[in-house]
Amino acid sequence: MKADTQKVILNLPATAEFVDVVRLNLYGIASKMGFSYEDIEDMKVAVSEACNNSVLYAYGQNDGHIDVTFEIGEETLSITVEDEGESFETVKGGGEESTLHDKDLNDVQIGGLGFYLMQALMDDVSIENVAGQGTRVVMSKSLALSEERV
Repeated sequence: MKADTQKVILNLPATAEFVDVVRLNLYGIASKMGFSYEDIEDMKVAVSEACNNSVLYAYGQNDGHIDVTFEIGEETLSITVEDEGESFETVKGGGEESTLHDKDLNDVQIGGLGFYLMQALMDDVSIENVAGQGTRVVMSKSLALSEERV
């Protein structure tokens, strides 16, 4: 981590009510960094998808928590969402990388579009699943230069 990077870390119950807390923190941080309204809304959707996957799939009926880390760089905001529950692929019964190519939209399982949505809305997305250790989603978005917004 660079010396000029700041971190904000949230440790929240893995329940739907707390996803709004993550969104509010994201809004505050991204606004201070100078992100556009549209970029902030995109990031809010992406972080909600990552949190909702943890809420819906990681712990089943058991209590759990989600760690959300915002790494604030000079030009880039990186958001990490981690849980220690079952991985999304384990719950879905696969482990292989899946794509939407050659699939009818009706064949895509509910929740399966979340990762594609995150990738479409953020500059970079990586997902790590470790059996028995949970899931870690790392997303980042860089500030657009004002010349590019014209």
